Amino acid sequence: MDESERFAALPLFVAVIECGSFAAAGRKLGLSKSAVSKRVSLLEARLGVRLLQRTTRRLHLTEAGAQYHAYARQALVLAREGEDAIARLQSQPRGLLRISVPMVFGRLHLSPLAPEFLAAYPGVQLDMQMDDRMVDLVEGGFDLAIRIGHLPESSLIARRIAPCRSVICAAPAYLARHGRPETPAQLAGHNCLRYAYYRGGAAWTLQGPDGPVAVEPRGNYLVNNSEALRDALLAGAGIAQMPTFIVGADLAAGRLLPLLERYPLPLHAVYAVFPERKHVPAKVSAFLEFIDRRLGGEPPPWERAPTDFPAAAD
Repeated sequence: MDESERFAALPLFVAVIECGSFAAAGRKLGLSKSAVSKRVSLLEARLGVRLLQRTTRRLHLTEAGAQYHAYARQALVLAREGEDAIARLQSQPRGLLRISVPMVFGRLHLSPLAPEFLAAYPGVQLDMQMDDRMVDLVEGGFDLAIRIGHLPESSLIARRIAPCRSVICAAPAYLARHGRPETPAQLAGHNCLRYAYYRGGAAWTLQGPDGPVAVEPRGNYLVNNSEALRDALLAGAGIAQMPTFIVGADLAAGRLLPLLERYPLPLHAVYAVFPERKHVPAKVSAFLEFIDRRLGGEPPPWERAPTDFPAAAD
């Protein structure tokens, strides 16, 4: 393995660690499992040390592998910063833009805008990964992520895009059968549908006249997809806490009715987050400005009447 091949093996080695297997790294990089395994084996032979312990079930970093991985990741970060600096000299944003977005928000509000963004910036290739899991942007090689709710402390740069309001709501058919709760305590007598990935914890926290009121929702349906939860709501299966970016149109049309409006839920926000870099790539800046223009403002698009939506860019 010559010098150029050794450096070319760095992203392959890092991808194997990030993805957990040769096969997964190959799928990510567009290579066969055997090609990735061979390149890593050649790297180990060139270094004269084993970097990975291979078993039939998984891979384990050796002590040497862990140290080499730390330097390899740093080398890739520096290389990416160099690309960013060069990209800023170009007149038009270009290159691969990898973003991570929550599943339902991405499908409802970013996927419809993707063709418009790509038409405006033909030099950009967009790789949008929709997943409700929290991913590590640096390890995953992402340029940017959309996150909703409370942001934990991190080294990421966060830019607020739009407010994120949630409501407790139900379909008219459910309320006709079971009545309307007037206080948080009365939710105990209702079938409360729950979202499995809610990061605020199991309790619903409402703001009452005397301070926060925590309610433990009880019901017969727990699901890890917000659109499935909306389906159950519309079918009259129960009461749920939902963000308006999912049910805004249903509330406006009367298909769902807001409940306990004297006890509002905490206000959160939609953020764009990205790794701190010396040079923010032009492709990232372009995407930030685009989504701020199309999704920003008060109220956000999903809470506006249809005639209030901004016109698409020419």
